[in-house]
Amino acid sequence: MPETKKETLTEQVIDPRDLVAYQPGSIVSRMLAYTKSGTITVFAFDAGEGLSEHTAPYDAVLQVVDGEALVTIAGTEYSLKTGDLIIMPAHKPHAVHAVTRFKMMLTMIHA
Repeated sequence: MPETKKETLTEQVIDPRDLVAYQPGSIVSRMLAYTKSGTITVFAFDAGEGLSEHTAPYDAVLQVVDGEALVTIAGTEYSLKTGDLIIMPAHKPHAVHAVTRFKMMLTMIHA
C-alpha cells in the first residue's frame, strides 16, 4: 500500500485532481480527512499500476476524478472513467488497475 500523508482540510473549495501529482511507476496518496466516521483519500496511479485484490472492513465509494481504471469487485470487472463512481461493499474482495494515468477519491465509511 502506498504511503499516505494524513491531514484534515476544512472550509475550502478544492479540486481533488490538484491534490496529488502523478509519479512514474508509482501510486501516490493524500489523506484529506481522518475521523471516527471515515476517511477521504485521493490517489494518483501511473498507467499500469494497481492495488491487488484485498478486502476492507468498511463500505467504500471510489470516484474517478481523472483517467480510466478497471475495478474488480467479487470477480466482476467494471470499467470506470472520469466522473464515474462505484460502491465497494465491505468484506467483498476488490482490486484497482490503472488503464491510463488515473486519479481517484476514496471515501471509507466507518459504520
